[in-house]
Amino acid sequence: MRIVYFHGYGSSGASGTVEALRKALPDDEILAPDIPVDPVEALPYLRQYCEEHQPDLIIGTSMGGMYAQQMFGFRKICVNPAFNMSQYGLLKTGEHAFLNGRKDHQKKFKITREIIQHFNMMERQQFKGITDFDRKNTYGLFGINDPIVHTYDAFRKLYPETAFRFEGEHRLNEKVLHKAVLPLVEQIRATL
Repeated sequence: MRIVYFHGYGSSGASGTVEALRKALPDDEILAPDIPVDPVEALPYLRQYCEEHQPDLIIGTSMGGMYAQQMFGFRKICVNPAFNMSQYGLLKTGEHAFLNGRKDHQKKFKITREIIQHFNMMERQQFKGITDFDRKNTYGLFGINDPIVHTYDAFRKLYPETAFRFEGEHRLNEKVLHKAVLPLVEQIRATL
């Protein structure tokens, strides 16, 4: 199975989560692009990436889950999707360090008011284009103790059959991966 992983804010395709997925799913191909900081660049880039690579499944965490939800026509798992990036207080103007190494070797990124505005504009459009296929093939996993993102109810309104809670917080750690994500991956694999 070909799986594309979308990382969270400030991270990269070289995150520990990607390595954990590769270790847990050694027979699968795990692709993990570095997501551009500005959604004006990120959204078309990710759509093109998915069109080009045709994944069987997309897994996205936090900001990556928000982007994954918008990959209409693909099966996807959104883990604690951050549908309101511009409102969480995460996007502070100024220069920030990436959490992991990126393919372009950039160490820092800049958040401007314009980028925050771009997130806000995208957030208002992110649920337009959902099809019947998406309603059946978009899964949401939500940590019961997530202190950052609280989007379970919003997700459940759009995807009532595929919204699930798990014992955990915001970050996708090994325990959550094995108890919540991997069983869902196997359930999806059985339908291919």
